[in-house]
Amino acid sequence: MASVKKYIAEFIGTMVLVVLGCGTAMLVGCGSENGCGYILTALAFGLVIVGMAYCVGNISGCHINPAVSLAVLISGGMKIADFIGYIVAQCLGAFAGAGVLAAIFTLGGVKDQTGGFGSNGLDNVGGSAVAGLLVECFLTFVFVLTILGVTSKKFKHGSFGGLIIGLTLTLVHILGIGLTGTSVNPARSFGPALVALMNGNAAPMGALWVFIVGPFVGAAVAAVVYKLLEGKATE
Repeated sequence: MASVKKYIAEFIGTMVLVVLGCGTAMLVGCGSENGCGYILTALAFGLVIVGMAYCVGNISGCHINPAVSLAVLISGGMKIADFIGYIVAQCLGAFAGAGVLAAIFTLGGVKDQTGGFGSNGLDNVGGSAVAGLLVECFLTFVFVLTILGVTSKKFKHGSFGGLIIGLTLTLVHILGIGLTGTSVNPARSFGPALVALMNGNAAPMGALWVFIVGPFVGAAVAAVVYKLLEGKATE
């Protein structure tokens, strides 16, 4: 029963992330030439993490991101069964969130400024999968390394953890939005891409693998590096 509650918390958290983060991008646009929309989108994603960290964090740890769950698994913070359950819940939550956006924007006749329900893409890096992978690996590495540091049981950071993590997500979005739209979260990319496909736009699915592989690799490297750094710091 405890695991089920954690999965429900991850479902809700990821759904809210997609609705408020991707929804903001859809509404205001996030092209680099549109400074206001660009910053609003970055803040939306970061502030969702702050809110959810203090909302579902005590229940599930507020991963709401398969890459974060992978890092926690590698760090020994969860079992493989829970890892699988988390990923399923997160992907379903992202899909549900994108579905909510599809309903709102379709029924309301609101224009989607992103053209794909806030899905990620490689257009701004010349369609280069290699460049996209580098962006996503690095940004996820920074984001996950921060999470591992803030949530470390050996080094207490008090009640400010959620705020620090949310601000870091905002930071990586400020760079990443103009490059790949910033994923650093396979579920966040999966949900909008699938809903876009169901609505006749198959383009986001073509590059989806980049936004799955990149974050997972970046998170795995962050977990290994933090283990080494934490071990040295406590010697």
